[in-house]
Parts: sequence; C-alpha cells; structure tokens
Amino acid sequence: MATCWGICSAGKISHDFLVALKTLPTEDHKVVAIAARDLSRAQEYAQTFGIPRAYGSYKELSQDPDVDVVYVGVVHPQHLPVSLIFLQAGKHVLCEKPMGMNVGEVRALGQAAWEHGVFLMEAFWSRYFTAYERIRSLLSQGAVGEVRMVQATFGVPISGTPRIVEKELGGGTLLDIGCYCVQLACMAFGREKPESIVASGFLFKTGVDELASIILNYPGKRQAVLTCSSTIQLPNQASISGTKGIIQIPAPFWCPTELIVNWQRESFPLPSPSLPLNFTNSTGLRYEAEYVRQCLLKGLKESPITPLSDSELVVSILDEVRRQLGVSYPQDQA
Repeated sequence: MATCWGICSAGKISHDFLVALKTLPTEDHKVVAIAARDLSRAQEYAQTFGIPRAYGSYKELSQDPDVDVVYVGVVHPQHLPVSLIFLQAGKHVLCEKPMGMNVGEVRALGQAAWEHGVFLMEAFWSRYFTAYERIRSLLSQGAVGEVRMVQATFGVPISGTPRIVEKELGGGTLLDIGCYCVQLACMAFGREKPESIVASGFLFKTGVDELASIILNYPGKRQAVLTCSSTIQLPNQASISGTKGIIQIPAPFWCPTELIVNWQRESFPLPSPSLPLNFTNSTGLRYEAEYVRQCLLKGLKESPITPLSDSELVVSILDEVRRQLGVSYPQDQA
C-alpha cells in the first residue's frame, strides 16, 4: 500500500522534495494533495507534479482523508503553528528543520504528537543519506576508535535572501544552516550532552546571526569545532577524528555522495533528478521520505535515527549559542 503524502507550502524546498519523491517507486509513494497560502501557487505545483488536489489553506489539507503524512516546508516561525494543525487533525508529520524556533517549541510539538498518537520527525535529511548510514556503521564498529574531535564548516553567501536576515521570518545562519554542523556533532558523540558550550560571532543589523563559531566541549578532552556563515563561502567539509583513524566528509558534508575513511575513498551516488533542483543534491530527500514510510509501516511514532530527543538536544545547543551571541526571537518570550 502506498504512503500518501500531503505537501504543505509551495516553496523551493517543497519543489525539491517533490522531485525527490519522483525517484521512488510510485506504488510506494503518492502525493495526493498540496496546500499553500496562495492557491494559485498550489495549483501551479499540482499541475507540474500531477498532484490531484490543491488547497489554498493548510486547514483544508489537514482535513483531506486521503493524506497519511504531511511534509511541512513553511518558513521557520510557522513550523510550530502549522505542524500543530496537522498533528491535531491526526496526520503524521515530517517537519523541516529547525522543527521549532527554540526547545520549548520542539517540546510542544512532541507533546502534541504524543497526545494525538501520530508520527513526528524533524527533516534532518543528512542523517538518512547512504553516506551517513555508513558513518554510523563505522562509528558503531569502532573504525576510528574513540571519537575525540568533530570539525565542520557550513558557509554560503545567501544573505540576499530575506528569510536569512529578517527576524520575523526566523532568520539567522544558525537555524538555517548551522544546525547541520550541530546535528553532526551530536550524532558523532552518541547524543551526549556537551559539558560546556562556547560561542562567538557577529550579527546582521536585523539582530540575527551572520557568522558563528561554536566549540562544544565533552568530558574526556573531546571537542567539536563548528563554524557557519551566510555571507562567505567556507570549505563545507567535515571530519570525525578518533584515537584510531578519521572519517572525512567532503563538501557538501550535509548531503554527501562520498566519504574518505582512513584515507580510502567511498562513493554513494544519487539518482538523477527529473527536473532542475533549487538546492544541492536534493534528490537525497528521497532517503528521509522512504525512512518515514518504513517507520509508518512499523507503526512507529518517531524515528530511531532522529528521535525527538535528538531534536531537543540540537535546538537546546542552538538556544545556548544564540544566548551567547545575543540573538533572540519573539518566540523566546512565549
């Protein structure tokens, strides 16, 4: 039986998610409806992707009886209120990262999912790439020994995009791309909470972060060093170093198609897209979509790879980094 998707928003990431779904078997994944605040945008996407129904409100989508799970791709501050619409309607939800603007919002969504008995997962797509599966396998096998150092940089000049710099749109480099660095460190260090967090950076005039450098210190002289920027190009590579070796993740480390494991290169090619993509390697969104399907078939309410506790850990670190940088959002006062 096919997993029937509803798509919430007709933005760039939703476009790429739809392209990625087309690389999966049609008997497994069907998109039955799409909603956007602008009905004409939803209708345009519906025509492009052969989606049967288009809605001009999220409420209508939440009431579609054929929708099993909703992909939520709205702007960051809308993740909580919009995801709640679907959770409260009994729909499973795959919510784009960051799932909430702060740890309180993430907990609120988790509570709503629990109350309504539905599946909820944050769309940290990186974790579902074949290369990341390989990383987890290597770490569990002790291929690099005890992990002592994680390094990652994510910097791209995207500050011309309003949602990156405008506070009311949930702007800031950390929430948009820096979270990928943090989630890698959390995964590599086995979901351990850092002993201390040290952050330094610079803000845009709008009061959101432009550049941030983060040091996460763990007991036993273990550390993660992470840097993100939305105004300059960084190497965008990552590495996990241990007492017996090193895993290097070439750029783009958040959606990789190769690894270098103890100096040996391994490749993980992606299927070709049927339409042009907005973001690098976005056909890789197929992996998280298929994982959601497998979780639903098993009756799971959260992902073992990205459980809600992981979402809380990542955003709690981001909250502390923002506190040190002096970045606050209206949602922090709620």
